[in-house]
Amino acid sequence: MTNGLDLVTFGQRMRHLRKVRGYTLSDLGERVGRAPSQLSLLENGRREPKLSLLQALATALDVPIEELLRKQPPNRRAQLEIAIEEAQRDPLYQSLGLPHLKIGKRVPNDVLEHLLAMYEEVKRSRTKPTASPEDARKANAELRRQMHDRGNYFGEIEEIAAKTLEAVGYRAGALSQGMLLALVTNFGFTLRYVQDLPRSVRSVTDLRNRRIYLERQQLGMHTPRTILLQTLGHIALGHAVPKDFADFLRQRVEANYYAAATLLPERSVVPYLQEAKADRELSIEDLCDVFSVSYEMAAHRFTNLATHHLDLPVHFTKNDESGTIYKAYANDGLVFPSDEHGAIEGQRMCREWAGRHVFNADDRFSIYYQYTDTPTGTYWCLSHIDPSHEKEFAITLGVPFEHSRWFRGRETTRRVTSSCPDGDCCQLPPAALAQRWQGYAWPSARAHSHVLSVLPPGAFPGVDEVDVYEFLDQHASG
Repeated sequence: MTNGLDLVTFGQRMRHLRKVRGYTLSDLGERVGRAPSQLSLLENGRREPKLSLLQALATALDVPIEELLRKQPPNRRAQLEIAIEEAQRDPLYQSLGLPHLKIGKRVPNDVLEHLLAMYEEVKRSRTKPTASPEDARKANAELRRQMHDRGNYFGEIEEIAAKTLEAVGYRAGALSQGMLLALVTNFGFTLRYVQDLPRSVRSVTDLRNRRIYLERQQLGMHTPRTILLQTLGHIALGHAVPKDFADFLRQRVEANYYAAATLLPERSVVPYLQEAKADRELSIEDLCDVFSVSYEMAAHRFTNLATHHLDLPVHFTKNDESGTIYKAYANDGLVFPSDEHGAIEGQRMCREWAGRHVFNADDRFSIYYQYTDTPTGTYWCLSHIDPSHEKEFAITLGVPFEHSRWFRGRETTRRVTSSCPDGDCCQLPPAALAQRWQGYAWPSARAHSHVLSVLPPGAFPGVDEVDVYEFLDQHASG
């Protein structure tokens, strides 16, 4: 019954109720048959009470046992004391080298308010701006290098996802809504769907009241259940507030991996893929159907398992119609366009790649197959356009030519040549065309928002904290 009990909050509630009754520790100890020193440990959050003692305390204090177990501090004073104690456990606070502050009853509330405000400002100053755009690109490139080195396979996250699924009785197949809600409960949370979620977030977690808020309507990879599992991923993996932008990126990748490993569990997906490979019928669209996930989720999950379990080198891209790359991964030798820091996101892919050609296909929403001859070899690719609220994205998965024999669609006759990054391939206009129009064209470029933007500040870049806190305030009593 005490699983997940916040000992500090419990101790504060116990002390508050004892003082309201006018009892000393000795008075309460006599009523429950415990030494005052034992009760002091409870009030200071240093010992977890047994169920029998909880019942005795509730009887002695003349309150329902639920009143003792409520997760909210009993008053503002208690809330401040808890916040100061939690702050002093933060490595950032400890790095200041200050001695531990024991909060006595004579310390006024306004002093605690000042201390807490100063701590929050120190924490905020350490997380804004955490990096320049150049630093962010470097962090992204380094993270991709790490993913490449391990074949995009995170065994420790696979194990954590497997254990959480086992805890709720998962057996096989697609994750049902009932199983998903069981996972939420297993982590000690409740789920609430709302229509007024702040625009800068996909979910909001209320750690005080143990609630997760979502919107029902989402498209593409970011379905409500995917977002919910990404949120639970941060909890399952023990993530703390990101200390810098690289830490933020790492946490996001890990939470996304956890969501994928839960929706497409390793123990179910691997035998399915091994059988499909033996039949030479590997197919991302079948993976979507069997496990009820988006095409992007299925394709990206395939990259997690393909090298480790199927001995297949692969590459993956997500790009818009202009060819701008939003996500990319490769361990099969394909060379992506990149900046001087090695960052790929924001670069424009070759016009001849499948991720560009799919937008010009006769049936742009069917699976598009293509062979592409490049300076590093020939690749077979399948590409599909995934819908989204904002714009359409092409999701592409590819393998070297010799591995195409394992996939459905290998019989395609489409074959193109790309010599990128050679400028003559597609970045420079043909000589005859340039000769006709060079000096006679004056285009007016769109004002790209990224020209004016800086890296969003804060521990969670791009999130409007004012909106989030106002949202939680509005829903806290619901």
